[in-house]
Amino acid sequence: MKRILSLVLLGALVTVSCRKIEVDGSDNNNNGGNNPPPTENTILSGTIKSDITLKAANVYTLRGIVYVAEGAVMTIEPGTVIQGDKSSRGTLVITRGSRIEAPGTADKPIVFTSSEGANAKSGDWGGVVLMGRAKTNASYNGTAGLGEAEGGINNGDGYGLFGGADDNDNSGTLTYVRIEYAGYAFLPDKEINGLSMYALGRGTKISYVEVIYAADDSFEWFGGTVNCDHLIAYKGLDDDFDTDNGFSGKVQFGIGIRDSLIADISGSNGFESDNDAGGSTLTPQTQAVFCNMTLVGPRENLNNIGNALFRNGAQIRRNSSESVINSVWLGWPTGNYVDATTGRPTDLNITTNSNLLLAGNILAGCTTNLKYGASTTAPTGWALTDFTTWWNTAAYNNQILATTADAGYAAPFNYASPDFTPAGNSPVLSNVFPFTDPKLSGLAVVAYRGAVGPNDNWYKGWTRFPG
Repeated sequence: MKRILSLVLLGALVTVSCRKIEVDGSDNNNNGGNNPPPTENTILSGTIKSDITLKAANVYTLRGIVYVAEGAVMTIEPGTVIQGDKSSRGTLVITRGSRIEAPGTADKPIVFTSSEGANAKSGDWGGVVLMGRAKTNASYNGTAGLGEAEGGINNGDGYGLFGGADDNDNSGTLTYVRIEYAGYAFLPDKEINGLSMYALGRGTKISYVEVIYAADDSFEWFGGTVNCDHLIAYKGLDDDFDTDNGFSGKVQFGIGIRDSLIADISGSNGFESDNDAGGSTLTPQTQAVFCNMTLVGPRENLNNIGNALFRNGAQIRRNSSESVINSVWLGWPTGNYVDATTGRPTDLNITTNSNLLLAGNILAGCTTNLKYGASTTAPTGWALTDFTTWWNTAAYNNQILATTADAGYAAPFNYASPDFTPAGNSPVLSNVFPFTDPKLSGLAVVAYRGAVGPNDNWYKGWTRFPG
């Protein structure tokens, strides 16, 4: 496919490659420099095969699926706004071997949002899809280690394929980025998320990213080794943080906030983790490590019910070995669920190799704290009592609190202005699982559980909480 780049301003200047029309109210005289320079509304569509820079002075619109391919680099200036066209399900896809360089700043975040402005709604456009060449346990047309992205992204050029052998692959940079109103279900279980990350390598930087009102998962990783930090999932439809197909990176400092009335028909979770859809023994195995996460569920109080489709603060299933450490769940119907019902029993990742670890965690105000689902085809003999005994191992520093208020956060359920400042006597400030554990190697050493410590405001300023 050819790259198509159309520049649209109000007027009638036509060239071979673009159509320009002047923007209403532009003033080329600038009144001696007192007015800002005129802006352009730029439509991006088709395939971009050479390097391109998106300027902060312009507003860009993604029309249909826009591929950055053939090794091209898309650079986005701080403060740039990119809109996803609702009518064509605008979507940005960074293909294998290409890169996105989007280094926003705290005072000039890069914003991906809907073309609908004040009328924007969840699922208006496709979202941001990054594909790399790190390892995955997916397969495509009989080729192991190669996967096909969900959501109808793939085409005859193979621009929807991911995976390879380079765990240090670099797909670019996303820092101080907001992704709003994205995601949609192309087919059941074949969705585009707010931010979809396919086999991204360690050379990729994902840091300070907020996903708002995603129509599926806020963040989903399919294989890869990328490390991420400072992520916010705000009022998504399905899961906040979803991991599949052998993802083995580390994620530190993350916040999930749910709308108590909005959940997905499939059942919404804070974390959902699979090795793969069948719970196989394929490698690389999903062994992600999440640390210092705070996930606000739908129930501020135990008598609040909210949407009946909400499920678990964390559901670790289908032979996943995901670990969650020094994290806090507030107000979920079920806190932690180890689900061994499908594929190789998940609890074997606890009892046979200790790859799966839940430690330093707080469950506050959950209706049911712990749940275990036994395999019906290959039972291990484990039951809920075994999971409970393991979770309560003294050395793991896990803790159950009766109410969400007992966690000691200032205002975590204030949707328009959440405040995660811990009180001086908050339990998040004690019983931290030691960062000397090998699973936490390379992470920032902090003296608190959850995403936010004293005098910490990393989630403020560059973010948006619509309420």
